[in-house]
Amino acid sequence: MSFKKDFETRFTGWAFILGALLLLFGWVLSPHHIGEYIVFDDFASVGENIWFWIWMYRIHIFGWVTMGIALFALVSITSRKPYRVLILPGAGMVIIGTFTLAIAAAYYYNHGAWGVGQTAGLTAAEIELFMDKLLFTNQYVTCFVRFGRIFSGVGLVILGAAFVKWNMFGKGLNWFTILLGLVAMGIILLIPDNFEVYKPVFYVKVAWLVAMGAVLLTKGVQLHAVER
Repeated sequence: MSFKKDFETRFTGWAFILGALLLLFGWVLSPHHIGEYIVFDDFASVGENIWFWIWMYRIHIFGWVTMGIALFALVSITSRKPYRVLILPGAGMVIIGTFTLAIAAAYYYNHGAWGVGQTAGLTAAEIELFMDKLLFTNQYVTCFVRFGRIFSGVGLVILGAAFVKWNMFGKGLNWFTILLGLVAMGIILLIPDNFEVYKPVFYVKVAWLVAMGAVLLTKGVQLHAVER
């Protein structure tokens, strides 16, 4: 075993950290958080500081995109024998889940801002009709959120299994990756009303991204001296 630490690992490490920062600050600094479903009160809250809200949501969405970039970069430096049998499907599932969540976030962002203008000056009956029209699409997007989290959880378990089998990042981070994946899946599958319960997992995922980036920057990744 030898540690790979070079430009590739530095780029990957910084991508993980940048993704974490964009996700976290875009969410924490947002003046209003939309819940599982868009409700009329969301439009009033968004409208109080709409441009700042829009930019925070953009930053948050680019956090998911940057996380995907980091995972692609991780694949590029680890997808060789014997790691690729677990790295490719594991990272692939996390990437699919990540971009599914990005698409869902983009819906909330777009409809949150769009609805401010659409509902301005409407009567109570007109507002109720407008919200009823959103419900069908909102059901699809809620499904995207749930499956994005499950896909990410499955991928993290497989990715963590690769980390543990070949001790790629140190025992603590290796096993933490598996645990994070199991918790992410378990909350969605075992707790029916999961939206609020799942929220802390977001912050844990941000911490995982920072830990991955820090280890890649300071130590690199431990690999066998086996080429493709």
